[in-house]
Amino acid sequence: MNHNHSSHDTPPGFWSSRYAIGLIVIGAIAGYFLLTEHLAHVVGALPYLLLLACPLMHAFMHKGHGGHGNQSPGSDEGRRSNMRWNDWETP
Repeated sequence: MNHNHSSHDTPPGFWSSRYAIGLIVIGAIAGYFLLTEHLAHVVGALPYLLLLACPLMHAFMHKGHGGHGNQSPGSDEGRRSNMRWNDWETP
């Protein structure tokens, strides 16, 4: 009696199983009730979250352009980034 073992499929991953679907549904229900019961606390914390977002965005967004002072001194970009606000007036 010979069995062909090559035709067996691999078992599905966790996120495609019925347990994952149940976990997502239970998490969504818990999140809904948590939000509806504590909406006043969430809305009260929004101004503080906005203030917290400002320094975090400043810290993470400077990574994209290389930080301050990386321009060569003779370049137009270097001169423009070192100007004060009153230097932007047209001649």
